[in-house]
Amino acid sequence: MTAQISAQSLPEAGATAPRILVVDNYDSFVYTIVGYLDQLGARTVVVRNDAVPEPDADGVFHDEDGTPFDGVLVSPGPGTPHDAGASEEVIRACARSRTPMLGVCLGHQALAEVYGATVSHAPELMHGKTSLVEHDGTGVLSGLASPFTATRYHSLAVEPGSVPDELVVTGTTASGIVMGVQHRELPLHGVQFHPESVLTEGGHRILANWLAVCGDAGAVERSAGMAPLVHTA
Repeated sequence: MTAQISAQSLPEAGATAPRILVVDNYDSFVYTIVGYLDQLGARTVVVRNDAVPEPDADGVFHDEDGTPFDGVLVSPGPGTPHDAGASEEVIRACARSRTPMLGVCLGHQALAEVYGATVSHAPELMHGKTSLVEHDGTGVLSGLASPFTATRYHSLAVEPGSVPDELVVTGTTASGIVMGVQHRELPLHGVQFHPESVLTEGGHRILANWLAVCGDAGAVERSAGMAPLVHTA
C-alpha cells in the first residue's frame, strides 16, 4: 500500500469533524457517498484501493499530518472482493485497531469474506432496483423503519448460511438476501445496498449512525430532514 492522498472536505466541517478515510474501489458512486459524508460534517480523504496508506503497527491509518482517522469507509466497486485491491487488508487493519469501518456493497462483501463467509452469484442481477429491507434496528440501521426501501446494484451476495459466528446479519430482503452485517464485538459494519442512492430511504441517517460510531455524537441530529423521500404513484 502507498500513501497518495487527496482530500475532499467542506471548510465549515471544522477541526473537530470526524476524519474519514474512504477507500475507492474504482466506483462511480464513491463521490456521492463522499458528498453525503461532507453534508453531515465529516472530513473525507479519498484514496484508490491500490494507493492506500500503510497503517501503523496497531492497524491505525493516519492522515498526512499524522492525525489518526476516526473511521474508514470501503466503497462499492466492480468485481469480487478479491478484485478490490487492499480493501480486505484495510478491513483486517481496522479490526486490529478497533477503528470503525463501514463497507458498502463490495465493501460489505469484503467484510463478510474476511471473516469466512462465502460471496457468490445472487439469485438475480440487481442494477438500480429497489427492495424492501427488514432489519433489527441496530448499528447503522438504527432509527430506520422496518422495512425500508433500499437501492441495490449488485450481482454477487453473501450466502446467508455461510455467515460466521463473528458477524450478525442485521438486515435482509423478504427472500432472505443478506443486506446488512455487523461484527459482534468490533465496530465493523456492512450494507449491501447503496445508502447514497436517492431512492434509498434514510441514507443520510445510515451514514450518520456510522459517524456516531466514529465518535461524532451530533451526526444523527444533523441528518434529520436530509434523507430523500421515495415518491410512489
